[in-house]
Amino acid sequence: MKIETIVLGAYQTNSYVLRSDESSNGCVVVDTGLSAGELTAFLQGASLIPAALILTHGHGDHIAGVPELLSLWPDLILYAHELEAAVLSDPTLNLSTMTGMPLSLDCPIDYVVQDQMIEAAGIRLKVLHTPGHTQGGMSLFGKEQGVVFVGDTLFAESVGRTDFPGGSQATLIRSIQKQLFVLPDETIVYPGHGPSTTVGHEKKYNPYTS
Repeated sequence: MKIETIVLGAYQTNSYVLRSDESSNGCVVVDTGLSAGELTAFLQGASLIPAALILTHGHGDHIAGVPELLSLWPDLILYAHELEAAVLSDPTLNLSTMTGMPLSLDCPIDYVVQDQMIEAAGIRLKVLHTPGHTQGGMSLFGKEQGVVFVGDTLFAESVGRTDFPGGSQATLIRSIQKQLFVLPDETIVYPGHGPSTTVGHEKKYNPYTS
């Protein structure tokens, strides 16, 4: 798997562009920032065609670029966890009102559940329901490549905020321990903000989960 990280917007959101290999022009995008301009410029500059856009959760700094991507690639399939439907459609719950750009996604969304496989552009990712930051937060595990995209559930030696609507510290820690820390230690963790890490490193050094 070829992974490109595009850091977007004022909140420095990590958007990931996944390809099955270097030669593929089909790709999967994980999350967008408040503005997708740099992301779409990268995709167009590399002649890449996104087949799917997967949202780890519904906060504005991860979904605001959705309309822009859909306007350029109307055939791409949008995925989110089924418990995130209310957040995606409510500008207050998805915090986009706080950014001055209230957003309600009214486009078709394929809602997924725990253990479902998302397959697109030669990429296979397993859905891991990891609530706590939001009720419908999810992580995406690529077993063959030893990678997991965790949104704002887990960061390098930190964890996601739980003081937003639908957040729960106890639920977040349980998600990390039951869904992420059971993965192989060498699994590379790609978070929604900040640098990548590994499951093994976080099990040993993350002060919030010990």
